[in-house]
Amino acid sequence: MTAHLSRRTLLGLVGAGAGAYLLTGCGDGESGDPDAPQAVNWWHIQNTEPMLPVWAAMAQEYQGAHPNVTVEIQPLENEAFKAKLTTATQAGSPPDLFQSWGGGLLKQQVDAGLVKDLTDDVRPWIGGLLPAAVQPFTVDGKIYGVPFDVGMVGFWYNKDLFASAGVTAAPTSWAGVLDAVRRLKAAGTVPIALAGKEKWPAHYYWAYLAMRIGGLGALQQAAKDNNFETPDFVAAGDRLKELVDLQPFQKGFLGADYSSPDGQAATMGNGRAAMELMGQWAPSVQASASTGRKGLGDKLGFFPFPAVDGGKGSASEAFGGGNGFAVGKDAPAATVDFLKALLTADNQRRAARTGAVLPTVRDATDAISDPNNKIVAATLASATGFQLYLDQAYPPAVGQQVNDSVAELIAGSKTPAQIVKDITTVAKSQ
Repeated sequence: MTAHLSRRTLLGLVGAGAGAYLLTGCGDGESGDPDAPQAVNWWHIQNTEPMLPVWAAMAQEYQGAHPNVTVEIQPLENEAFKAKLTTATQAGSPPDLFQSWGGGLLKQQVDAGLVKDLTDDVRPWIGGLLPAAVQPFTVDGKIYGVPFDVGMVGFWYNKDLFASAGVTAAPTSWAGVLDAVRRLKAAGTVPIALAGKEKWPAHYYWAYLAMRIGGLGALQQAAKDNNFETPDFVAAGDRLKELVDLQPFQKGFLGADYSSPDGQAATMGNGRAAMELMGQWAPSVQASASTGRKGLGDKLGFFPFPAVDGGKGSASEAFGGGNGFAVGKDAPAATVDFLKALLTADNQRRAARTGAVLPTVRDATDAISDPNNKIVAATLASATGFQLYLDQAYPPAVGQQVNDSVAELIAGSKTPAQIVKDITTVAKSQ
């Protein structure tokens, strides 16, 4: 999203960060006694509309029902959150409740004894969640985080710009994507919006191409062998270079953020580019970042990342992840109970109705109303395989190198063969 969502976006929602929100209760301090005054420090990245006020309202309601509990909310922009969490965890003092995407970073936090084993606490209700959503938060058979959102990355496109360029159907092959890019350029339209500065959005292209060319097995084998110097990964870089050579991205993309007023999401939301490869949160961030905060509305469409001719992977295999929360090692007793409250079916429906969240609670999926999000949810439900974002699935140093290396490939400073060598070097050093 790291992201990337990156990230990931399932990654961050738009905004320049916000200060701590103190929702007052009566008392402070921490205690294992559920009736004693308790303060829960909560860090999350839903730092603008639409989810910022929704989370705040849920915390306020919980405090109303639990007068001894104070919830201190720290909403942070995605990259700022990651930096601040790194500082906190290196100091051995993670927040009580904090954003997590599971995967390799969560495993490191588990190994370092920074997060609580939630297995017994959540056993009575975790069965109501989609198993695929819980999987990234499961380490060695134990649950260390709870997802509130699950989804996948795919292409979001402007139907009007496609039609104006003579692209009459969503591409079903990588060759079709390249053809659409050529047609859009010929029509004077920027084909793709990309936040080159943040790197995690670009890694989606390389990761998906590696999946489509090598199949999920190639990604899993690379994690076991710490080796990315294989023909499938090199080919993924070659296919990505085909796209880059068409110069499909907006002017200044290498310096563009994801959620700033002139960034990737705003470029899409304001109709200045025809498509972006992004997670399920894309429509809400486009709207938040665009002029008038309207976005594209019914002009916006979605299609899954297509197959690559001759590839071993299936177009029915999904790439994405979920936003969730982990609980810090010293969190007060009320933290897990508050987390349970956030994951009730009613609260999940409230989150789903914003359009920014695809719920993980089965009983709340009926609240998905956006037509595109329904497509995303249906595509994910029928997926034959699932891969977590590479910058989250692999150890953090490897994930960061993936992001850095793909950025170098897109900038033209490294070749497909060079980037897999660099990633392998870091993987073998872990």
